[in-house]
Amino acid sequence: MELGLTRCRNSVVGGPLFRGISGGERKRVSIGQEMLVNPSLLLLDEPTSGLDSTTAQRIVATLRGLARGGRTVITTIHQPSSRLYRMFDKVVVLSDGCPIYSGQAGRVMEYFESLGYNPGFNFMNPADFLLDLANGLIPDTTRSQDDQLEFQGRLDHHDDQNSAKQSLISSYKSNLYPLLISEIHRNAQDPVLLSSSLRGSEVQWTTSWWQQFKVLLRRGLQERKHESYSGLRIFQVMSVSILSGLLWWHSDTSHIQDQVGLLFFFSIFWGFFPLFNAIFAFPQERPMLIKERSSGMYRLSSYYFARMAGDLPMELILPTIFVTVTYWMGGLKPSLITFVLTLLIILFNVLVSQGLGLALGAILMDVKQATTLASVTMLVFLLAGGYYIQHIPPFIAWLKYISFSHYCYKLLVGVQYSATEVFDCGLQMHCRVMDFPAVKYLELDNKLWDAAALTIMFVGYRVLAYVALRMGEPH
Repeated sequence: MELGLTRCRNSVVGGPLFRGISGGERKRVSIGQEMLVNPSLLLLDEPTSGLDSTTAQRIVATLRGLARGGRTVITTIHQPSSRLYRMFDKVVVLSDGCPIYSGQAGRVMEYFESLGYNPGFNFMNPADFLLDLANGLIPDTTRSQDDQLEFQGRLDHHDDQNSAKQSLISSYKSNLYPLLISEIHRNAQDPVLLSSSLRGSEVQWTTSWWQQFKVLLRRGLQERKHESYSGLRIFQVMSVSILSGLLWWHSDTSHIQDQVGLLFFFSIFWGFFPLFNAIFAFPQERPMLIKERSSGMYRLSSYYFARMAGDLPMELILPTIFVTVTYWMGGLKPSLITFVLTLLIILFNVLVSQGLGLALGAILMDVKQATTLASVTMLVFLLAGGYYIQHIPPFIAWLKYISFSHYCYKLLVGVQYSATEVFDCGLQMHCRVMDFPAVKYLELDNKLWDAAALTIMFVGYRVLAYVALRMGEPH
């Protein structure tokens, strides 16, 4: 209400890919975010830029109310109107990075008049006068107002400007700087200010972990639903699922090589797809995370777990549709239990792959580098998965043990075929499926270990991503 955001309530802020609220509303939302955590110090960079005078006055009035409530509000502002200027308590004027005034806003004209700097005419906006002084444009009271404007428009008086700036800086050092130092020492010894500062440092979070988690989860779901369920992504998944179902149309155990190939395709496709989607997560959100964390808005753990929980509906619905379509079109075992187990294995594989993508993105924080490393990693997992190459040299055979695609592939084959199943191996003979070379190589005797390996990777990748985020935070 105070910031005039009632009209855009429950609206998405937006970004490069999705247009949301206007620029002025976005600026006011940013200010509102800072106010949510009830900060003792509020630092703002040109909060009124790009806003109309009424909205700007409303924002500054809100900030002034916060200051009256015991908070320190510091803001940079560019050429405010006289109405806005009168609302400030203290101002600091800089010229070439050096202060020329620091003190009460209402006494600025009095100070410069005592130095001999007078605007030369009445009813001038103090902010305009200060801007002239900061640029070394010293008014000449012997000239008319039109002559002064003409003089300030010329570009051949840089020496005069520089000397005027140096004079103002020297006057500040001799007149105002000692007063500022004494005021700082006096405030540092004030027991009331000291006790309030200590009390403020004791309370780090204004909301509970659970409240932060719920708000961040709700925001994440609302923000990412447009990207996760975009028409392009749905078309991508559905077209691949239908094409795969047509390619493997009603295959059976007489074509066991084809069926095994479909299961391997499941493990690879749903290893690549979520991995490369997850890589972009933390690098894209890093500026927002740094800004909000530096303001003390929430804990890193609440943000991270809200992100993990919000990813579940975003990442698991499309794989479910994909498997449902392709499984039955592809002619895999017509058993509801086998279908459910196959679906659960693929969904778990999606979460493991996504965890690796999050870890790579959090460690490198560079999309290009993370994408390159992920491509190499998945290529290694693809080759070591046990489908293309079954006789891997011993010195490099260990690669399959770090490949989540390998364990997913083994579990998919293990739940699809039982030890008693046979297939037509030619010449009207039937052979055991477990004796088929591509299946025999996988050694399907220990499914619990395969599931445990995926679980370890699922937890390990996410712990690694959290540690990388924690260590990558600016101090």
